[in-house]
Amino acid sequence: MAEIHFTYLSGPDIAALAMTDDEILAAVEGGLRAQGEGQAVIEPRVHLVPDKAFNGHFNVLRGYLAPLGVAGVKIVGDFVDNYKQGLPSEMALLNLFDPRTGMPKALLDAAAITDMRTGAVTALGAKHLARRSSRVLGHIGARGTAYWNVRLLDHLFDFAEIRVHSRRPESREAFGARLARDLGKTITVTEDWRSCVEGADIIVEASRLEKPTPLLRTEWIKKSALVVPYGTMSAVELSLTDIMDKIVVDDWGQCRTGMFGSLRAHVESGRLSEANLHGELGDIVCGRKPGRSQEDETILFWHRGLSLSDIALGHAMLEKAARLGLGQRLRYA
Repeated sequence: MAEIHFTYLSGPDIAALAMTDDEILAAVEGGLRAQGEGQAVIEPRVHLVPDKAFNGHFNVLRGYLAPLGVAGVKIVGDFVDNYKQGLPSEMALLNLFDPRTGMPKALLDAAAITDMRTGAVTALGAKHLARRSSRVLGHIGARGTAYWNVRLLDHLFDFAEIRVHSRRPESREAFGARLARDLGKTITVTEDWRSCVEGADIIVEASRLEKPTPLLRTEWIKKSALVVPYGTMSAVELSLTDIMDKIVVDDWGQCRTGMFGSLRAHVESGRLSEANLHGELGDIVCGRKPGRSQEDETILFWHRGLSLSDIALGHAMLEKAARLGLGQRLRYA
């Protein structure tokens, strides 16, 4: 049997790639387009809770992108208390495979990939669902994905005002300072949810709650806003979906099942179903369904996280690494 090798991209390798905002957005949008055109296979994520005392769980995401000729599986740990040990709350590995033979192609540190692709899906959702004249962003949460939410959203909209909030003062202050440095603009760090989100054109809820708690009040959402809630534990009221003209998800298959998600209670209570769902973002990206049709529409976009986005971005990184001579070639057999 011939020798089999695969490529390993470590965290430092991923950082050395210095992926641009446009490279990230283009890769993830390509994955969404493939999904909308029926050129992808996505399986709903599954979870592993090793022990409730650990206050965390693993997500396993699986998918296949025909245009890229690659399949992938990502395993990501989501452990809320990791900050107490100086560790990121989310750490991940992405495996890429040849879908025709099952041969491993690559193993990538996917912590940064998870953050980048999440921010890209948030931003691409806003590209199609928010008003182009949106000037004010209100963002709840300061974890890794939060940075890429704000960075990529601002890349598309160039906001006049960015407000951020998170539970821990030291976390939100550091987050605001990082954004101010990297974006070159003033960031407003708020002390409460209401002053962060009330009247904002785009509202992103990426909080880290231990249990569902309705902290984002429906009455604070202005007409014509885009609301993007994706916290693991719900922070929204049941009435949130009542004021929406359109509700869009990344993948209905995984949104309608599972134990986690910001709109889990809305699905279980029947407030959100396939009957009142406008569609998936991939349908909009590929042109099968309209995005925002009216300036005054109030729209909700809920994304659980797509394996296809991980695979598309991982593939783009692998190709750039080959051009730059980055990564390690490891023997498999």
